[in-house]
Amino acid sequence: MMSLEQVFANALGIELATVNDALAYNSIPQWDSVAHMGLIAQLEDAYGMLLDTDDIIDMSSVGKAREILAKYDVVL
Repeated sequence: MMSLEQVFANALGIELATVNDALAYNSIPQWDSVAHMGLIAQLEDAYGMLLDTDDIIDMSSVGKAREILAKYDVVL
């Protein structure tokens, strides 16, 4: 299974070393609204689940993504 950091790095086209729990939506140019939807699709594919709309909207950082995925029993 791909790590959460790997999924973020791949989806946003950034270096793996720059991905940490504090990385936040719109804090870097690569993570805008369009990239956010691509990120969601890659997370859903990587972990074999579908996120609900509220969770997609609430996913404001890597740390928050980790919290949200835990609700779906995704162990990271």
